[in-house]
Amino acid sequence: MKAKNFTLNKIYLGNCLEIMEKLPSNSVDLIFADPPYNLQLEKKLTRPDSSDVNGVDNNWDKFKNFQEYDDFTKKWIICAKRVLKENGTIWVIGTYHNIFRIGKTLQDLNFWILNDVVWVKSNPMPNFRGTRFSNAHETLIWCSKNKNSKYTFNYNLLKSLNDDLQMRSDWIFPICNGSERLKYKGKKVHPTQKPESLITRIILSATNPEDVILDPFFGTGTIGAVSKKYNRNFIGIEKEKNYVKFAKKRIGMVKPLKNLKMLEISEKRQQKRIPFGRLIEFNLIKPGDVLHDFKKKWHAKVRIDGSLIAENFKGSIHTVAANLLNLPSCNGWTFWYKYENKNSVSIDILREKVRSELNLI
Repeated sequence: MKAKNFTLNKIYLGNCLEIMEKLPSNSVDLIFADPPYNLQLEKKLTRPDSSDVNGVDNNWDKFKNFQEYDDFTKKWIICAKRVLKENGTIWVIGTYHNIFRIGKTLQDLNFWILNDVVWVKSNPMPNFRGTRFSNAHETLIWCSKNKNSKYTFNYNLLKSLNDDLQMRSDWIFPICNGSERLKYKGKKVHPTQKPESLITRIILSATNPEDVILDPFFGTGTIGAVSKKYNRNFIGIEKEKNYVKFAKKRIGMVKPLKNLKMLEISEKRQQKRIPFGRLIEFNLIKPGDVLHDFKKKWHAKVRIDGSLIAENFKGSIHTVAANLLNLPSCNGWTFWYKYENKNSVSIDILREKVRSELNLI
């Protein structure tokens, strides 16, 4: 994308509202926003030993009152919605100080909330005074541009990353530390630098290679670093010159993955349809074979026409499974298994063998 003097994979120094207004409409696939928390700190935080806590006391996080913060939130979200593609999504992260106010604004502006995700910090900062619970999580809100958007969600990729279990909305990652944490003269460059592991999951879940990701609060460039690594494009906006300097250096050191095939995602909804009957034609299942569910509670016999029969009910792999479970619908591909050499094999795996034979993968 190059429009109105904008180029990809570049950090723009300045006010996010002014710069987003210059971006073309419907031009980005995903927006990740880590806006000011509006912590409303009135004095320095100290530990019981009177040492200072290196928290968020920067000027960019200070607002006069809630109304000023809400006005700022509404303005940047309106700009974000204009530049987001119709099938794009937005992720916003925050704490209890701001995320609920942001969520209301998102809904008021007709974004459609898909999930709220809880980032559980495995190594949170303690509550030094012991006056409250240790604040051990942040909340992310994931929205499509509207209710009817056909957004990207790489379900099977995430399931594979999670040992073949459906990815849940509680994500456990440590806060940014160690060599990943950018420091200058022993102090953190940015107080709220996000871990690359968290950003990686977001990018892999909701984008594809070559997609464009906008971060209007770029900070020290975690979005840019992860985007470059996984062959996504980014647009970064940051008003603090010092952060831009460190972000540029950081991103410049990132090497993108060279094997682009490793980035290809084949989601089942994008694959060619394979009827159950093809498994019979490929001799992977024979008429008369008995299929069973994972717990071996239900059984059904395969008929020559590719239908099943169980308890005097005949139908497809889907309708028979749904009838047995007394449900309106059921995915038969993930429900049914076949005995093979005394082992149970999912018929979905057998379907993948057919795809491979037909060169449809």
